Amino acid sequence: MASTPGSPVDIASTRGRITAQLRRGERSVDEIARAVGTTTNAVRSHLSALERDGLVRNAGVRRGKGAGKPAALFALTAEAELLFSRAYPAVLTAVMETLVSKLEGPQAAAVLRDVGARLAESMGGEAKGTLRQRVDAAAAALISLGGDVEVTDDGQALVIRGYGCPLAQSVAKHPETCRAVRSMVQRVTGAHAEERCEHGARPQCRFRVSDGR
Repeated sequence: MASTPGSPVDIASTRGRITAQLRRGERSVDEIARAVGTTTNAVRSHLSALERDGLVRNAGVRRGKGAGKPAALFALTAEAELLFSRAYPAVLTAVMETLVSKLEGPQAAAVLRDVGARLAESMGGEAKGTLRQRVDAAAAALISLGGDVEVTDDGQALVIRGYGCPLAQSVAKHPETCRAVRSMVQRVTGAHAEERCEHGARPQCRFRVSDGR
């Protein structure tokens, strides 16, 4: 059974065929049922599950020419479109290669710091609370980006330890990409973050965070 990388939807399943129809535009339950070859009740059940997962939204109604009941329309959310895209890792890697080759070291470092800061702001900016609460917020941000991390205490600082890197494809070729993630961690925690990431074919994030307040 085929599935799109990173997507929870099997594109060969009924639910996958429903989402494929919605990628082409807004559809009513009847239109989806005819296209997919299933019942309207089955379509409604799948749409409810997809709405619960944040992949489908109600897109209003379409009024026909007669006096009949308007048809409810459904559409994919922006989050769903991201799940279907295979472009982001490839584009990010290409951007990093261009950045590193075109800019001098200090310039590239400054750009990466800015990227991390902007990313942090897009995810809510600096967290509030104790150092542990702020580090937990940074860890949650990394998880939301596709990482697999946990927070530990080494007695002197808190450590965000990753078992998978959300930017692995880029970091494997350009370890300096970690500077952007470090910048994000510092902005979210409002604290000093020391990068101790593991690079190579399967990068793993590791940031040692101590409070500078």
